[in-house]
Amino acid sequence: MSDALTQRLSSVERDRTHKNIRPSDAATLLILDRTAGGPIRVLMGKRHMRHKFFPGAYVFPGGKVDAADSRAVAADDYHPAVLAKLLHEIGSGKTATRARAFGIAALRETYEEAGIFIGRALGDAAPAKGESFAGFAEAKVLPSLSPFRLVARAITPPNRPRRFDTRFLACWASDIAARTADGLGPSGELEDVAWLTFDDAKKTEIPAITVTILDEVAARLAADPDLAPETPAPFYKWKGKGFVRTLV
Repeated sequence: MSDALTQRLSSVERDRTHKNIRPSDAATLLILDRTAGGPIRVLMGKRHMRHKFFPGAYVFPGGKVDAADSRAVAADDYHPAVLAKLLHEIGSGKTATRARAFGIAALRETYEEAGIFIGRALGDAAPAKGESFAGFAEAKVLPSLSPFRLVARAITPPNRPRRFDTRFLACWASDIAARTADGLGPSGELEDVAWLTFDDAKKTEIPAITVTILDEVAARLAADPDLAPETPAPFYKWKGKGFVRTLV
């Protein structure tokens, strides 16, 4: 059992008074920067103060998978080892199309929240279609999945007001194809976007799972500095009275 994550849960995160619901597929993206010459930094955004859940907290960009994400055109696919990990224990609908939607959701949300495009120049390729990807077409960028590595997965415990089965993906800042002029995305969900060292990020107000993921990724980078696609990733899910950590 993962006692560290269980013990980190705040009083809000421990609230189990709600009807149990099925977790929704979700994905988030850690963009890592190792060009500054010091500790690796990660892109995080400050949630708007109007949010009911963790207002003002720093989070990785990401969110719920939308139906349109499974239909979006991508320039390429995951590394086979990453795809295999994303297909692990996803129940009904275990298809590569569904797994690809996780990465598309992560990069779409990263644009919508942080104004950053992960992809390749369009060239002669057809743009990704749909209102959610209009920004990509305007920036002449086609979403790209090959840079992504799975660094963790976590499912919200039962009886919480909202539940997500979240895939934590990572890529490097060198994979950024374009950015919006003002450095923010059109959704207005974030008040600010900043590159933080892992230690500085943990000094801010962040959810328990975010602290855990930062610790996991720091340990991964120490042993696997280039994030090899075959390296196992931790999977956190609730069992009994606490989280259980396994490797995928």
